[in-house]
Amino acid sequence: MSRPGLHPEGMNISRTVGPAAGWAPAAANSTVMENETRLEGRLDRILAHATRPRGAAVVIATVSTSITVVAGMLMTVADRDNFPSIGSGLWWAVQTVTTVGYGDHVPASVAGRLVAALVMLVGIGFLTVITAAITSTFVSRTRLEQAPSGAVTPTEEQLRQIAGRLERIEAALTDRPSR
Repeated sequence: MSRPGLHPEGMNISRTVGPAAGWAPAAANSTVMENETRLEGRLDRILAHATRPRGAAVVIATVSTSITVVAGMLMTVADRDNFPSIGSGLWWAVQTVTTVGYGDHVPASVAGRLVAALVMLVGIGFLTVITAAITSTFVSRTRLEQAPSGAVTPTEEQLRQIAGRLERIEAALTDRPSR
């Protein structure tokens, strides 16, 4: 299965998902996922902006701020007794998302604790995945930029040496008289 998108270098490609995962030219991969959800499309567009350090910083800051504001408002609605104002809900959300956790505001209701658990999991999981994906893009780009075109990598050189040794072994075996 594949999804259309932008390669970190801005090329129109498809992202293959599954055992053969990787970037491939869009024309070479004809199985394009047509039923992309709105959320997937929006995430693809957002992450397409994260191909440069400035864009990555904007994406991470936007996602972090959005999670914090939504969590603060949700906590004010879910646990009105302990978080009577949006300010107290936002203060709790900032503490939770940044993992400071002073403990001065703690959700007491079941709904408040569910919101808290969701914020913690999303804060840890989602932001980590976004940051890792952006970092991977930068590492890949740096490797491409640093590798001179036409240069032989150490792995390719080792494979050439092994192939040469195998050819010499095969030649020696074929030259020997059979018993």
